Amino acid sequence: MSDRIRVILADDQSLFLEGLKTLLSLEETLEIVAECHDGQQALEACRGQRPDIVLMDLNMPIMDGVAATRAIKEELPEVNVLTLTTFDDDERVFEALKAGASGYLLKDTPSQQLVEAIKAVSSGQSFLQPSIASKVLAEFNRISTPAASTPQRPVVRLQEPLSQREEEVLIWLSRGCSNKEIAANLSLAEGTVKNHVSNVLGKLGVLDRTQAALMARDLGLI
Repeated sequence: MSDRIRVILADDQSLFLEGLKTLLSLEETLEIVAECHDGQQALEACRGQRPDIVLMDLNMPIMDGVAATRAIKEELPEVNVLTLTTFDDDERVFEALKAGASGYLLKDTPSQQLVEAIKAVSSGQSFLQPSIASKVLAEFNRISTPAASTPQRPVVRLQEPLSQREEEVLIWLSRGCSNKEIAANLSLAEGTVKNHVSNVLGKLGVLDRTQAALMARDLGLI
């Protein structure tokens, strides 16, 4: 079926990989097009299969998940990457996001949430598990804070400013909230939030929600 989401799985643990394949194969909207045991295999599979999304483990031999994500996004920017790992304090999670991953998920995530994340990321959205969203922002704040002797970074100025509502949407987005959650917090329709998010991404000149969340720091919104 042409409307199915084409997925590549990359994980060096054969048992987990097999279980993940079995689980996702039950979802009619997904199609597993390749299984890989290291980052190099994932890159080569992407070249041949041109998937919609790669579920990428961070800890793999030959080429780890961060390096593979960077290589895939540089060569095939249309391929989305969703990072999978065991612990939410894995320091390479932030590196994977900087390398171009559009989301982060723990391996013990419930199956329904995993499928929702795949659908979101494959459609160009970002998905940050709540347990990591605050840590990503904290890490970004840490590396972005200049030393006393370092000149202050210039304030980002947009060609077209965000409206008050768009700023509110961006703030909730930066906290890792989905469109549904933002809609509930702001008492808006989910479709309205989706339109606001699209406008925010366009005005910020970014491709996804992760990059928008990071830019919110430069705008002084978080």
